[in-house]
Amino acid sequence: MKAGLQVVWFKRDFRIADHRPLARAAQAGAVLPLYIAEPDLWAQPDASARQWGFAAESLAELQQALAGLGQPLCVMTGGVVDVLQAIHARRGIAALWSHQETGNGWTYARDRAVKAWARAAGVPWQELPQFGVIRPLPTRNGWARAWDRAMAEPLTEAPPALVALAGDWPTHIPTARDLGLAPDCCPQRQRGGRASGLATLESFLSTRGRDFRFRMSSPVTAFDASSRLSPHLTWGTLAMREVAQASRARLQDLRGDEDAGARSWRASMISFTGRQHWHCHFMQKLEDEPRIEFENLHRAYNGLRPDRPDADRLAAWREGRTGFPFVDACMRALAAHGWINFRMRAMLVSFASYHLWLPWRETGLHLARQFVDYEPGIHWSQVQMQSGTTGINTMRVYNPVKQGHDQDPSGVFVRRWVPELAAAPLAHLQEPWRWEGAASLGYPPPIVDNVAAAAAARAALHAVRQRSGHSAVAARIAEKHGSRKAGMPMTGQTSRAKAKPADTAQLALDF
Repeated sequence: MKAGLQVVWFKRDFRIADHRPLARAAQAGAVLPLYIAEPDLWAQPDASARQWGFAAESLAELQQALAGLGQPLCVMTGGVVDVLQAIHARRGIAALWSHQETGNGWTYARDRAVKAWARAAGVPWQELPQFGVIRPLPTRNGWARAWDRAMAEPLTEAPPALVALAGDWPTHIPTARDLGLAPDCCPQRQRGGRASGLATLESFLSTRGRDFRFRMSSPVTAFDASSRLSPHLTWGTLAMREVAQASRARLQDLRGDEDAGARSWRASMISFTGRQHWHCHFMQKLEDEPRIEFENLHRAYNGLRPDRPDADRLAAWREGRTGFPFVDACMRALAAHGWINFRMRAMLVSFASYHLWLPWRETGLHLARQFVDYEPGIHWSQVQMQSGTTGINTMRVYNPVKQGHDQDPSGVFVRRWVPELAAAPLAHLQEPWRWEGAASLGYPPPIVDNVAAAAAARAALHAVRQRSGHSAVAARIAEKHGSRKAGMPMTGQTSRAKAKPADTAQLALDF
């Protein structure tokens, strides 16, 4: 046993199962499990009380689990460097342990400050991978195989016990109000905590997931058919490795069974396991190029949209009153649940970026606050993809009327979330302005001309893509960030780079 404490800094990894920093720290000496509630982090424009609600519930369960091992979770509030310095002065820190984090720009700067402090204080900081993200990554070649190897490694067992520490270590978990977060009503938010995560995983793999592949695109069915594991992966109540192994075991159990139900299960499990790769694939993009949270990945798109959004259009989109029923229904459902399925996320970004011509940074921040499962690496990569600023992805301008007809043909979803349209006949539900009784509904007319706005957006982006030098830069971006899995080129990429065509699809990976 070394003198001083082995401090395990929990960030977004609220579990004791498959937690390598905790297990290795326990082998090295007396452990102080530590969570630091950072007011400055929660003051960032991508943070919200709904996210903290899920996190706080997860922390409470983690605290109980650690108490069962002998040493409860210590919770302190303040800046990380200040907190660590105070602990170091009080007891001495022999080593600092944590998982690597691919977070937002603020956490990236915070971690650099912690690294500088640890170096100056002579405290070794051991950061261990949590996902399939590789730091540093010299090349994308072989990335998918490395992910498979990492996810196949045995799960790390929790320590059998922790030494109880003497002294008064605070355990109070602050409220959203304590952290200065604004009230945020999200009445149908998923509950945090590992118990909820395990139950959600079990129900998906045993019952709910059979038709995942076919029912995940429509919000009518996706709230039940999707795995709903994304917030548990974001906040680490479940480890990606245990989800990957559980889903692969389920797929293995189905092999050889030619029953129609088993075939449906296999198709869904293949799709689900593939999306786990994509989850980390997109996180790797932000890890490799942190600027994409703030800047266009392809700089040819700089200045394409106004720096400041049209305030009226932004407000209408955020509040679900654009006059396009399916868009408004999706935004209102998201506000109530803190979650919506992948295709609808893509449509919301597409509508904001193309039809309303709003800058993606502003709309992306609103969605980040709405998503309980906000994962910066996935989120900002996806927002740029759906806004057409990567230079390497197919332009996808979703028709909000067509999406309504395709994904909600009976109108049940729109009628639930846009009750103003109760009297509108089904034939006009997705385009109520065409109904002769539209004036009596109390619902706004469409904020833009759908067809004209989409055509103008396509023309503007097409003009950028035709500029001299665009393709050469796009090829370099694809070489750095593209998947190598299937041998098909992305837009602006030569076939030698071998990128998977799904890179060009709408993959807002919410599971």
